[in-house]
Amino acid sequence: MATDSLNIVRTRIGERIAEIQARARTLKPVDICAKMAAIRSLAAEHGLIALEGLADYGEHHAMMPGHHAATRCALDHIDAALASNSPSDRQTVLAAMALRLH
Repeated sequence: MATDSLNIVRTRIGERIAEIQARARTLKPVDICAKMAAIRSLAAEHGLIALEGLADYGEHHAMMPGHHAATRCALDHIDAALASNSPSDRQTVLAAMALRLH
């Protein structure tokens, strides 16, 4: 039962991510921020720690210069974070993203 609920949440989050991916270049920074905040909140509510950390990063960096690159990088790592069930994956995903950006 819990696995089914988590799969439903992952599907809902996946739909939100797909929308951001499709519209990332045309979305205003404030819209990206709001969408990432909603994903972060949903991920936190359901214990998806790695995804929560990645969405938190995307939310905060959406309003900064260079937000397109940061958003694209976050979206490129989102599948790994979405599939994660391990809290230690949060650091792994964020570290991989940091290496790519710097």
